[in-house]
Formats: sequence, structure tokens, C-alpha cells
Amino acid sequence: MIDSTNNYIEHPDLIGQRLRNYVKLVGQENVMASSDYGFGTAAGASVVDPKITWAKLQAMAEGARLASRSPASAAR
Repeated sequence: MIDSTNNYIEHPDLIGQRLRNYVKLVGQENVMASSDYGFGTAAGASVVDPKITWAKLQAMAEGARLASRSPASAAR
């Protein structure tokens, strides 16, 4: 749901939209918000600032809350 290799913070609405799209495809019981890897793990890549990391995780949690409250996920 979030990119773990850059310092861009995804908006919670975008994360919620992505989660709802996956719920429509595979069902709510099969979806969990997560990053794909640890932060700044690519060799030679710049490290993600710890403050940005926490902000990304906060945005992901808020996006999951938004998706959980949406009518589409409630119907599942």
C-alpha cells in the first residue's frame, strides 16, 4: 500500500482507495495493509528518513480505517 523506498508520504485517501479496490477483487478477509519490504533496504538506495517512515505508517493506518468504514468493504 505504500512505497518503502522513497520519502514521499502517500495520502490516506489513496491508500484507502487501493485497499477498497483489492477488497472488491479478493474479499475483505484476504486483504491486509502493509508495505512490501522494510524501509530503505535496496542496495545503493538512499535511506528513508525515520520521521517519514512513521508518517507513512500513520497514513497507512488511517487509510485502512477509511477503507474499513466504506460501504464497499462493509458489504463483504
